[in-house]
Amino acid sequence: MRVLITGASGFAGGHLAVACDAAGDEVIGLSRGGEVPAGERRSVDLLDLADTRNAVRGVQPDVVYHLAALSSVGRSWQAPVQTMTENTATAVNVLEAVRHEAPGARVVWVSSCEVYSAEQPLPIAEDGELGPATPYAVSKISGELLARVYAEAHGLEIVRVRPFNHAGPGQSPTFVLSSLARQAAQARRANARVVRIVTGNPHTRRDFTDVRDVVRAYRLLAETGNPGVYNVSSGSSVSTTDQLNMLADLIAPMRIDHVVDPALVRPHEVMDRRGSHERLTADTGWAPEIPLPQTMADTVAWWETRLPASEGSATA
Repeated sequence: MRVLITGASGFAGGHLAVACDAAGDEVIGLSRGGEVPAGERRSVDLLDLADTRNAVRGVQPDVVYHLAALSSVGRSWQAPVQTMTENTATAVNVLEAVRHEAPGARVVWVSSCEVYSAEQPLPIAEDGELGPATPYAVSKISGELLARVYAEAHGLEIVRVRPFNHAGPGQSPTFVLSSLARQAAQARRANARVVRIVTGNPHTRRDFTDVRDVVRAYRLLAETGNPGVYNVSSGSSVSTTDQLNMLADLIAPMRIDHVVDPALVRPHEVMDRRGSHERLTADTGWAPEIPLPQTMADTVAWWETRLPASEGSATA
């Protein structure tokens, strides 16, 4: 199968490229500048419609996985105009390119659980109330609605996916689990007895799935999913405190000194978010396989191989 992945140099996109390549797919990853870990990389600016159309025309994919986006919730508050402009423009250009250059391709359109309203029963199913609460979430629901409109107007086969939080090796430390893992890896590098962990609100709860399980879901949806909407989630949520306890078990006898930084506490924070994956499981047989403690351990190990030799943490 010939697959095209936008955002292939990103966190989930990179894992998806590796998974597709391992399964025998011919992988073409689109990226403005980053490296693609598997398959062929093509340098494309998705903000340029002509460039995007040329890329899709040249690839003639069987499947398009659209993952490219500015994906940080926190940073979307710092740069709301950029988040809205780039994510929406990218969405339109990809849809236009598929419409004109590869209308027979199946599209797996990666949205976000952030599009759901926080004011509803948990776990959230795909028919849950929409209510984006951040600039990032507004940009994602805009892109998703565009995908639905294009599917209905032009007969495109689009599977829309709403992943809940995912984590694992290779994730930016702007995301909480990776940040915790990086701080632990720094302390190990310094042979510290105590690691000082700085977080935002420790009581918020999120539904985490290992990124390797997430991209497995994307591939299954490309193969057997029905056009429409699917959650990718574990069905349960954990707090930052829970993650700290998990990390403490992993790095014992090193102890954790936890500090809450008010500057990291986000405005309009949603306190708990978890999703139902019943529809995904019923249609594809998918279920999460990698437990969160293993995700944490693998992410710490990944950071230990990536930190500069001089980087460490002060001991207590």
